[in-house]
Amino acid sequence: MFHTVLVANRGEIAVRVIRSLHAMGIRAVAVYSDADAEALHTRMADVAVRLGPAAASESYLRPELIVEAARRTGAQAVHPGYGFLSENAGFARALDEAGITFIGPPLGAIEAMGDKISAKDLAIEAGAPVVPGVHRPGMSDEELIAESEGVGYPLMVKASAGGGGKGMRVVRDPAGLQEAITAARREAKGGFGDDTLMLERFVERPRHIEIQVLADTHGRTLWVGERECSLQRRHQKVIEECPSPALTPETRRAMGEAAVAIAERVGYVGAGTVEFITDAAAEEFFFLEMNTRLQVEHPVTEEVYGLDLVAEQVRIAAGEALSFDQDDLVPHGHAVEARVYAEDPSSGFLPTGGRVVRFDTPDDIRVDTGVGRGAVVTSDYDPMVAKVIAVGEDRAEALARLDRGLADTTLFGFPSNIAFLRALLADDDVRSGDMHTGLIADRGDALTDAEVPDEVYAAVGLATIAVRESGLPGVVDPFDLPGGWRLGEPGWTRWRLRAPGTEAVEVRVRISRDGPEVVVGDGDVWPAAVSLVGDRLRVDLPSGRWTWTVDLAEDRAWIGADGRAWLISEEDLLAANRGAGPGGASGTLVAPMPGSVAAVSAAVGQEVTAGQTLVVVEAMKMEHPLVAPFDGVVAEVHVQAGSQVGMEDPLVRVEPAEDGPAAPAGDEASP
Repeated sequence: MFHTVLVANRGEIAVRVIRSLHAMGIRAVAVYSDADAEALHTRMADVAVRLGPAAASESYLRPELIVEAARRTGAQAVHPGYGFLSENAGFARALDEAGITFIGPPLGAIEAMGDKISAKDLAIEAGAPVVPGVHRPGMSDEELIAESEGVGYPLMVKASAGGGGKGMRVVRDPAGLQEAITAARREAKGGFGDDTLMLERFVERPRHIEIQVLADTHGRTLWVGERECSLQRRHQKVIEECPSPALTPETRRAMGEAAVAIAERVGYVGAGTVEFITDAAAEEFFFLEMNTRLQVEHPVTEEVYGLDLVAEQVRIAAGEALSFDQDDLVPHGHAVEARVYAEDPSSGFLPTGGRVVRFDTPDDIRVDTGVGRGAVVTSDYDPMVAKVIAVGEDRAEALARLDRGLADTTLFGFPSNIAFLRALLADDDVRSGDMHTGLIADRGDALTDAEVPDEVYAAVGLATIAVRESGLPGVVDPFDLPGGWRLGEPGWTRWRLRAPGTEAVEVRVRISRDGPEVVVGDGDVWPAAVSLVGDRLRVDLPSGRWTWTVDLAEDRAWIGADGRAWLISEEDLLAANRGAGPGGASGTLVAPMPGSVAAVSAAVGQEVTAGQTLVVVEAMKMEHPLVAPFDGVVAEVHVQAGSQVGMEDPLVRVEPAEDGPAAPAGDEASP
């Protein structure tokens, strides 16, 4: 067995791997970028080595730096986690040349399965069913367009070397094919350095089901149940569970045997995942791809099968044989996982991020995370903050426990998707198990709620008064109290409070002879009772009793309950941020989040039409096209492809078109 293992990753997966290494008595080495110098995984490891600047391309994606770190620290093996270099054949080769064990599959398996085209060929050779499509290497745009008629619509354009939803576009008619090819090539080239594309028939309302496999160096390959991963947004999984509520025992066994056949055909060793899609009834299934690494959602399999998949990876890499047979792998209960992301569901799920002001999770449920209070979630990396995993005797109990766990999770510092996850779990089709990969898109805005309840504004006003009064020592003159005590009628303390993206609301609070009173906007006077003990605020209002977690500062308040959280500020502190936003009437397009400019299709003097894409911003592995707000002429272009931009940085300004043609770019208009 190894005595020292380096973990070539960051965040929650690095923390997860380090915990297993320590449980096995193995010394753990962490690596970090400048952005992660104080990250949790660096503090948990026995030793941590700096790689370089925050950008992954200058740190976590530099194989030579990681190999050198392993040499310096005496690491005998490297665990890659997922993402970054976990499926990079060049990295595995570099480790092999350095005499360091890669805790992953053989180089040939990575190369074969890292390319979707060769993976499909191998699946066919193994006898697994595949989705109809065209997957010849090196196809030009013209060849893809010509072959599309034979594939049929709707179809999917996919990057051969892709993953995680990048380089993928669904096309429903020939008119949109060229644009989809162009966008998919750009994403694939930027994300994987390879713009090879393939076409596949798009299965309507498909379910996404994957089989976990384990294979040792002694000729044994086993399948460890399945995971249902159909709840996705933009091809990124959101909620996963084990087992699938849709599979019959016969289909489950057939999928498992197909996965084993594919793994054996490619000479697989270690932990891997074979992904399939099925029709809505889960009667037919088709090979999708194989991930030659640990999956994000591996905890649900661990909980149901009582395994530590990371420990199994390490043992296999050390040459040990699997200690169990296929018949020993019997599932017990049900497990469901939800991914908590730094994103704003009410703004089209735009990535957010920032410093974590508060992050509280329940003690009676598994939470895998790599962040805590004070950590910074940046646009340099994936926006996932944590995974919340619940287990029950059956699916209904697991779903109920997961919902309760999310309700008991408090995350302050930036918008997150926790409330969205609870709304998704409450959906009737999700509860019944009637799911497909397009369910979230079909629901539209029904799962998001940007409205701030009046009770939130009332609570902030009442909490502010409570803090000010409790902070005054000894006996004081009533005229000094901020509650509005006066001779005669008590006076009101007033604020104009605002949550991001909403209009300001006037809140008035006073302390009358009968106790506190509060008015929100032009509403009624509400009698109130308030109790603030530490960070727990209890408010009694006519609508009911409310209990909140609060984090109060002079210029802002975070307040939350039941998985929801709001940042409330006084309006005058936000004055600098008022004005035009993305698509605003001023015609100035601004960056919706920190990131980089992926493409600019606007030029000064160019005539544009409403809805036309002018610039594409990339952040956290996602592209965000910004469009012209109205018909007009491009007046200013502030960026170029590759530019780094901050939140609300100006990108392009459009002016309304005047009568007559626009002057050519660079020329003056005629008098």
